[in-house]
Amino acid sequence: MDLHSTYPGIEDLKRRARRRLPHFVWEYLDSGTGTEVARRRNRAALDRIGFMPSILHGPLDFDLSTRFLGQDYPLPFGIAPIGMSGLVWPDAEGILARTAAEAGIPYTLSTVASQNPEDMAPHIGSDAWFQLYPPKDPKIRTDILNRVKDAGFSTLVLTVDVPVASRRERQTRSGLTHPPKLTPRLLTQIAQRPAWALGMARNGVPRMRTLDKYIDNNLQLPPTAHIGYLLRTSPGMDYVEWLRDHWDGPFIIKGVMRPEDAERLERVGIDALWVSNHGGRQFDGAPASIDALPAMRAATDLPLIFDSGVEGGLDVLRALSRGADFVMLGRGFLYGLGALGIGGPAHVIDILRQDLQANMGQIGAANLGHLPHSIDTFDAAAQRVY
Repeated sequence: MDLHSTYPGIEDLKRRARRRLPHFVWEYLDSGTGTEVARRRNRAALDRIGFMPSILHGPLDFDLSTRFLGQDYPLPFGIAPIGMSGLVWPDAEGILARTAAEAGIPYTLSTVASQNPEDMAPHIGSDAWFQLYPPKDPKIRTDILNRVKDAGFSTLVLTVDVPVASRRERQTRSGLTHPPKLTPRLLTQIAQRPAWALGMARNGVPRMRTLDKYIDNNLQLPPTAHIGYLLRTSPGMDYVEWLRDHWDGPFIIKGVMRPEDAERLERVGIDALWVSNHGGRQFDGAPASIDALPAMRAATDLPLIFDSGVEGGLDVLRALSRGADFVMLGRGFLYGLGALGIGGPAHVIDILRQDLQANMGQIGAANLGHLPHSIDTFDAAAQRVY
């Protein structure tokens, strides 16, 4: 079967994933927080950005490669950290890491993933990243850094935009808890999704294995405040400086939206900043990440990563045109897993690759270094200036 004839876009994978996943799993994957205005804001802001089409440029030989943090990548995007992705599909982290390594793009393992760094070592490529939720205890902090370094992870990503647990009302209504408890309600949902149920039966109920050695598994927590919240702290600049001193590889700060924060992080010696509103999962009052990107670009010379709301190759081009140097996706890859299982993430990469080429052809860009200026498609004056 030609997957592109049946699932030509990420939206097609999303629809199939919803049909294959238990309701509580779908709500965990797809939900934001509050009334999900921030999620809709991300999409609407991206949709406002367009390019003036280009004609008579002749055939183009597309080059999608880019250089980021001293590494050459064949594509301008990678796989973002996804907490408890093993809940969405068995061995999700292993599948994602192997797919990324085969494609030559970065994969980012979350602190609260369902596999630990040691188990991931055989699957990661030479440029795997680890996303750290900041442990309060310096001993735990040091131990995690040593574990991820020994496992072969080269880049550290500190997430700073989760000072407290978000409410994620859709997730709470679904009945999901951390760790998951198989209540009659959830068992009924599982029984309706046999492919997912069979895979989970083989692998067991997922848990946050990186944190196993530090926690008491008998603790009871609210639905959205998983065990990681008991270990983590809300970091300050002293925490960032400590990590900079104790990590000898590339160091990225994720969740930066304010230009003034970019300036002070640059002074500390951070290697790159990640502009993100956590995909609308943390704060429903946050601006769209793409709207924050130009001011961030103006405020710093540091490389910038972008995420939040990316659903196709055109969105990748939109972010690059507004100042991003690299783009990361999370949900899209899990939609692929939920829809197609082990082959889903590779199909997502192929969708993005083909979409990049199709849209670059429309705007006359043979490579990512020669993208035309983007425009606000609702701003007639901007179109005249262009």
